[in-house]
Amino acid sequence: MYLLVQAHEYDKHADLLDQSFRLRKEVFADQLGWDVSVSGSRERDRYDDLHPAYLLWCDDTGTRLYGSIRLMPTTGPTLLYDVFRETFPDTCDLIAPGIWEGTRMCINEKAIARDCPELRPDRAFALLLLALCEVALGSGVHTMISNYEPHMRRFYQRAGAELDELGRADGYGRRPVCCGAFEVSARVLAGMRSSLNVSEELYQRPALPDRTLPSPIPFAA
Repeated sequence: MYLLVQAHEYDKHADLLDQSFRLRKEVFADQLGWDVSVSGSRERDRYDDLHPAYLLWCDDTGTRLYGSIRLMPTTGPTLLYDVFRETFPDTCDLIAPGIWEGTRMCINEKAIARDCPELRPDRAFALLLLALCEVALGSGVHTMISNYEPHMRRFYQRAGAELDELGRADGYGRRPVCCGAFEVSARVLAGMRSSLNVSEELYQRPALPDRTLPSPIPFAA
């Protein structure tokens, strides 16, 4: 299942969030060699202190993490402008309420292989991307911005995502880092579902609390 965890729910999903920080260390520090903030077995930076939202993919019991993405509005501090500013041209204005930054997107290949052996890593990544599109579209977002290494573009394309590469730069890790703008729309979502042969929604928005007034207690004379 896919969960959108916001600040007021951090305590409720503390173990899943801890797993996501551990996974980020394995992927971005150990595998990709990015210069990221590592403390022990976790990768966590100052943007995690700004109460971002996290899209978490986990098992049905909510105990084992399969993937995660950190989401932040571009109207506040972002890695995009503070760290990866060289990856897009000065003419691009990427600050708007309808533009979100998606960072630290990663999947736990070991956990997926153990629990879902028929699910290839590239499809797992694509499903997480599809869930992200659902969440963003339902939240009024029209553009997602992300930084990624060049080889990741083919995974986005296989998932049916539509993106414009705004630029790229060296000096962040072993490979160049690109900046891409992903369109979020009903049309793109339909195309992604068609490409991935997924007909049902992956992200189930939590039901609103029942605000129906209770029936009045009969007055006894």
